[in-house]
Amino acid sequence: MSRDLLIELGTEELPPKALPTLSAALTEEFVRQLDDAGLNHGEVESFAAPRRLAVLVRGLDDKQADRDIERQGPAVQAAFDKDGNPTKAAQGFAASLGLTVDQLGRQDTGKGERLVAKITEQGKPTVELVPEFFAQAIQKLPIPKRMRWGKRKVQFVRPAHWLVALFGDEVVPFELLDLQSGRTSYGHRFHAPGAIELASAGEYQARLEDDGHVIADFNRRKAMIEEQAIAAGKEAGGSAQIDADLLDEVTALVEWPQALTGSFDEDFLRVPQEALISAMEEHQKYFSVLDANGKLMPTFITISNIQSKDAQQVIHGNEKVIRPRLADAAFFYDNDCKKTLAQHGEGLAQVVFQQQLGTVADKCQRIGGLAAVIAEQIGGDAAQAKLAGELSKADLNSEMVYEFDTMQGIMGFYLAQREGQPEEVAKALYEQYLPRFAGDTLPQSKTGMAVSLADKIDTLVGIFGIGQKPSGTKDPYALRRATLGVLRIIIENGLAVDLRDLLDQAGEQLGERIDASQIDEAFDFIKGRYRAMYQEQGIATPVILSVLAIDDACRKPLDFDRRVKAVAEFQKREEAAALAAANKRVSNILAKLDGEPPEEIDGALLEDEAEQTLTNLVVASYEQSEPLLEKGDYQGVLEMLAELREPVDAFFDTVMVMADDEAVRNNRLALLAFLRDLFLNVADISLLQE
Repeated sequence: MSRDLLIELGTEELPPKALPTLSAALTEEFVRQLDDAGLNHGEVESFAAPRRLAVLVRGLDDKQADRDIERQGPAVQAAFDKDGNPTKAAQGFAASLGLTVDQLGRQDTGKGERLVAKITEQGKPTVELVPEFFAQAIQKLPIPKRMRWGKRKVQFVRPAHWLVALFGDEVVPFELLDLQSGRTSYGHRFHAPGAIELASAGEYQARLEDDGHVIADFNRRKAMIEEQAIAAGKEAGGSAQIDADLLDEVTALVEWPQALTGSFDEDFLRVPQEALISAMEEHQKYFSVLDANGKLMPTFITISNIQSKDAQQVIHGNEKVIRPRLADAAFFYDNDCKKTLAQHGEGLAQVVFQQQLGTVADKCQRIGGLAAVIAEQIGGDAAQAKLAGELSKADLNSEMVYEFDTMQGIMGFYLAQREGQPEEVAKALYEQYLPRFAGDTLPQSKTGMAVSLADKIDTLVGIFGIGQKPSGTKDPYALRRATLGVLRIIIENGLAVDLRDLLDQAGEQLGERIDASQIDEAFDFIKGRYRAMYQEQGIATPVILSVLAIDDACRKPLDFDRRVKAVAEFQKREEAAALAAANKRVSNILAKLDGEPPEEIDGALLEDEAEQTLTNLVVASYEQSEPLLEKGDYQGVLEMLAELREPVDAFFDTVMVMADDEAVRNNRLALLAFLRDLFLNVADISLLQE
């Protein structure tokens, strides 16, 4: 027999940003315990709304199945005395299972014979197991700070008010958080505040919606809000901007969503739209509306939790609330426009970036210097890059950024445009923080690339240089993210720069502030980010390691990328495994030598046809690979070298490398060294075997 199980915990309004996490954790832990107990079930549904967390398990077994289990007892030698009578050990073991010694069997365990009991363990009814399972799931919820309410000693994230527990149409009786389970739920706080008596678990969602004005399913409610907001945006003549995090938060704030459209004074549109959008999203949880050109319209969409008889009154109230928020943004913007970026930046001399690395003003000077060097290397304007670097953090001292931290860089962009700075400089001030997260867009202007790279590299070298490298999960300066950003900017924008050289130049600017020997460690850290980045792309670890073994490749991210992709393609060829094995064999042979093999091959010492053939091919391959290597066509090089498989196999089949004649032996070792160097021009493919 099976029935549907419903458990709902009703509370005061739960923290909106934590609601999806709480719901997922509760369901996952509760279902895990059901599964561990061997209780079969069908589909599991989670419900999460501002005032409730619930789980509905379809087709749950009435009871656990009986289990045949085997218990081992004491060794037979210890279970009976010399006369064959059972000892206290045997008697105690039998009694603990409700058996007599005569009912026990014997089993050879490989380490001697032991008493064994085969018994049937009766499965427990589901109603006896569920209370403890749910209580454990509630206790394990990721709640950073629990609270008490009234005179109760129990603790939860918010005061709990009701508890529903139905197995089919029967109540599962238990107590939790000082609440007695029952079949009574409650609907919307205003539309349907009265009790809703549930006849069975399966009617939960429909009854709450029909009688309670509550859409209990989080994902369904979320889809409704998104659909309503999009429709409202179109009706207003634009498109609603649906931020994913804001959508989740709004979904967690309402039980009966109703989209309403309001407006604000067009005069506010003179303020950077990012600030207005930030004010609407962060403070009021409104969705903004953009026109066909991506410009902010004087319109907002709010999601009400009630279906008002006079919606215009609700809209008017929201318009009244948003005005002072936007007025604040306008006030900050107007004040900031009274100063130039350089004047804003003057205050950064009193702002410490890091005690050992100096002020933010110091950092801006370093960014400007390094950005100029990078700009020259990538075909940008060094003077503009230097200026953009020096002004890069000036907007941190603005009132707008102080109020809206998401405006850093953006405010600099608008102020630079307003005071007539070159467009490249203005763009760079915005692009310096890109990419902000995995998959984010990259700087598009040469000046923006130079400033973004300079900023991140200066931080990386500086923090490593003072011995505060990331450890474990701790990365207070987000160096992992910054380094991945550096690699993405260089690779995806096709920048031919030497990253190791840029680290050294950043170190020179930092001077005595850092321990320069730590730059090597910073470079090793970058190598680790190569590995993480390409593993994320699905590249096999041996492929990545084969390129990491080439130091020159690690210095140049664009070059590294070409090599990795070439080796990944090479690995798919049928010749790859044999050539990797041959390279491994060559590597082992050369590693055992006391010194280096000769630097030239003496044709007069070639005795075997196979070594003569391989020598000719190796020499020819060197000539053919040079133009390919100059172009960075590593795939072409490996395709050419794949043709060496048969001659290499023939060489090892017929030629004794370690010949008795020292001259012949050294000549063959020189050939192997040349062969290995051919492949090392791309990667150490011997590592593909590992």
